[in-house]
Formats: sequence, structure tokens, C-alpha cells
Amino acid sequence: MKLKQPPAQAQALLLAATFLLTGATIIAPTEYANAQPQGQRGKQTNSELTQLLKEARKLVDAGNLDGAIALYQQAASLDSKNPKIFSGIGYLLARQGKFAPAVEAYQQAIALDPKNADFQYALGYSLANLGDNAGAAAAYTQATQLNRRHVDAYLGLGVVLAREKNYDGAIAAYRQVSKLEPKNFKAQELTGTLLIQQGRPREALRVLEQAARLAPRQGSIQINIGAAWLSLRNQGEALKAFERASKLEPRNAELQLQIGKLLQADGDLIDALYAYRAAISLKPGLTEAQAGIGSIYLQNRDYLSAIVAYRRLLEVAPQDARGYYYLGVALQGRNRIQEAIDAFQQSRALYTQQGNQVGVKQAEAALKALTP
Repeated sequence: MKLKQPPAQAQALLLAATFLLTGATIIAPTEYANAQPQGQRGKQTNSELTQLLKEARKLVDAGNLDGAIALYQQAASLDSKNPKIFSGIGYLLARQGKFAPAVEAYQQAIALDPKNADFQYALGYSLANLGDNAGAAAAYTQATQLNRRHVDAYLGLGVVLAREKNYDGAIAAYRQVSKLEPKNFKAQELTGTLLIQQGRPREALRVLEQAARLAPRQGSIQINIGAAWLSLRNQGEALKAFERASKLEPRNAELQLQIGKLLQADGDLIDALYAYRAAISLKPGLTEAQAGIGSIYLQNRDYLSAIVAYRRLLEVAPQDARGYYYLGVALQGRNRIQEAIDAFQQSRALYTQQGNQVGVKQAEAALKALTP
């Protein structure tokens, strides 16, 4: 197949696909579960505090995080100057996805022990998960200043800088990891993805091939190598890389999804369709892959198949406003006007519930075109 220069929308999709691989690299902080009583207090208070911390540890091991947090909070009332207790609270809240209160807990720990690099890292992790990239970058930077060898902090810093499109800063952070740990393949891989996004695919290939030598069984590296070859308009080498990725991780549905996105971005709709179907066969509830199938059918104006694809998507994700919108597009393509109107109305209602004004306007425009 002769390669075509991808349009801006497809290029954006390619970049989004590679960026997804960088977003999953922030490593969760470790728990300070071995907090011990500290400072001067009565023997009875120390005994009660020790028992609380021991019981909290048991609850953590049993998976009762709410109960453990309650005990840590009781412990904090007895030992309000103990930073590890607040760190333990932050850790458990972060594990539950409650990142805003986790930030508060880690800030309390830092106020008590401002030179603790791990507390700063944990604060950065929680802020990053809240989308506060600037705050996270500041915390990660502070962690690296307190501990120049804090590899996870450099990795986290690279991720949030990349989110802010500070690619040079992110690459510098990843290269610092490579200096500290020359065999850290993830730093090489992430550097490669950012070089692709900067339009430097040949440099990216050199770095990614080095990452592949360090981790020859890592499928995501091969996906990024394929992305670099696509940027160089060499589909043959790209497909070889994707095939290697599939062989390395044949049961990885997310990997197949990324292959599908990259191939679709490059205009290879047939192979993209195969990749999406492979992803769904491995993980039937993978809605992104089902949406990808629907979008390919829409591109080909195969509206009947698109209707089937989007209905399958909505069976799994009935609150997917975008799915209803494109179902309406497909129905309109088959001249099934009333059904299309119903789908657009459902899309508008869901977008309204979600507070997505762009989506609301898009659905309303579609409805206006059908209901003069």
C-alpha cells in the first residue's frame, strides 16, 4: 500500500497513541506503614499508639483501607508530630484514588519533615493524578534536589513536563534517569516517544533500539519503534515492529489497541481493523477498540457496519455520549432519520449531564440539520 501523508487529525491521533504510553509511568509512592511512636509522652499513650498502628497494619493487609485510615487518624491525634503517620494516611487515600485529601496528608507530613524526598515524591504523585502538572513538577523537582538519585522522581517529572508540552525538559529528566541507571529501558523508551512527538523520528529510533536491547521482550517499545517508522513513511518496517510487539505480548489487549490507533492514523484501515478486533477478542469490554472499529466503518461509509459497531459499544458503555453521536451519524447515513434524531438527542442529554458544552453544541448542530 502506498503511504499517504496523514492529515492533521490523523497526526494528532498518532501523537495521542504514543503519549498514552508515557502517561502510565508514574510509579505510586511507597507506604510508611512502619510508623513508630516518637517524642516524649506517657507510657500508656505510647502503648495505645503502638496498638493503633499495629491494628492499622492488619487492616491494610486485609484490604480494609477505610478502617486503616480511621486508625491512622486516631494515631495522628495522639502523635501529631509524627510525619510517617500522615504519610501513611496519604498513601492509603492515594490507593483509593482520593488524591485531594492525600495531598493534604502529604503536605502535613512535609511540614513536619521538609527534607524527606519520598514525601515530596508522594505529593507530586498525588498532584499529578489531580491534573495539577505544575504543582506536581515542583514537588518532583524538590524530591530530586533532596535526593539526586531519586529515579522515580525524575520519571514522574518527565511525565508531567511532557503533559505540559515541555518536551525538552521531559527529555532532560529521562536522560538523568539514564545517567543514574544506564540499564533503565523505560527512560530510553520515554525519551524515544517524545522525540517522535518533536518530529525527530531518526533520533527516536536510535534511542528506542537501545531500549529494545535493554528489554528485548517489552512489546510497548516495539510499538514506539513502529510509530517512529510510520513518521518516516516506512510502513513496511512499522508493520514488522508491530508484528514483533504482538508476538512478544500476544495476550495484551491494550497493546493491540495502540497498534490499531497508529495504523488508523497512518491510513492503513484494514490492518487497523484487524488490530482492533484482536484487542476486543482479548478484552471484550475494551470500548476504545470498539469505537475505533466504528470510526473505520464511518470513514469507509459502510454505515450499516458502523451502526452495528456503535450499538455494540453502547451495550458495554450505555453512558457514552460520543458513541450515541456517531451512532446518529451512521443512522443518518442510512437515511434512518428518526432513529438518528433519537441517537443525537441521547448524545446531547449525556453531554449535558457531563457538562461537556462542546459535545452539546455538536449534538445540537446535528439535530438542527435534521429538524429544520
